[in-house]
Amino acid sequence: MWIRALFLMTLLGFSLLITSENNDALEVQGKAYYFSKSKLDLGNWAARMSEAQKKQMQARLKNRLEKTYILSFNGKESIFEEQERVDAISGATDSWGSNFTRGKQYKNVEANELIQTQEFYGKRFLVKDELQSIEWSLGTEAKQIGDYMCFKATATIPTSELSWYDFSWGDLNKSEDDNQGMTEVEAWYTLQIPIKQGPAEYWGLPGLILEVSAGNTVMLCSQIVLNSKEVVDIEAPSKGKEITKIDYRKTIQMKMVEMRDNRGRRMND
Repeated sequence: MWIRALFLMTLLGFSLLITSENNDALEVQGKAYYFSKSKLDLGNWAARMSEAQKKQMQARLKNRLEKTYILSFNGKESIFEEQERVDAISGATDSWGSNFTRGKQYKNVEANELIQTQEFYGKRFLVKDELQSIEWSLGTEAKQIGDYMCFKATATIPTSELSWYDFSWGDLNKSEDDNQGMTEVEAWYTLQIPIKQGPAEYWGLPGLILEVSAGNTVMLCSQIVLNSKEVVDIEAPSKGKEITKIDYRKTIQMKMVEMRDNRGRRMND
């Protein structure tokens, strides 16, 4: 009961603060550092592998399963980008996986605008679209993340909207209906930083999102640098062929079909 009362009083207090001091809220700026970890889904292969083989596979895919990001933000804009890591096994970057990872992402919550850079086999794209609409359900459950009191929110989002830049060979065999799945999302946000920003595709809550669980991935904020003397530079990407999310997805699939067909012809020659 006390948590519910705390939630309502905190929400009311920050709502009044945002209403009366909107200009101050827009002046909020900072950087949030996130760490994400995904579970390895081996599907039907798992039954054929020994525990040693599973551990070896986990180590080889560490670069794809564990990532670090920086969210640079102010009251209305943000830039979200991955920090490049060296492969733990080979000592090299993951060139194949980099074709299907999220590029530098710009969000403008006032203009409802998404601009994201994507590179696909040496060709640069500039994906421009609206922000993914998210209907959040606000809960009263609270927990502490670092120095910040956070509240829980949940939503259901089309899976394709969370992975439109990604690809697996199995996608070529999926029908249109197979791509209509939904992902349950759990987010934790803090009213102590009253802006509608968050990592990746997530945004629109009354405060900065510090933790997200979606599918087999958890993303957690490990550090926040708020209102430092250094001005946070947030500039929307501008280079690349302009394209929407849907058309970018189609472009990837067409290219992968071409690669598969070319490989098949070479094997038959």
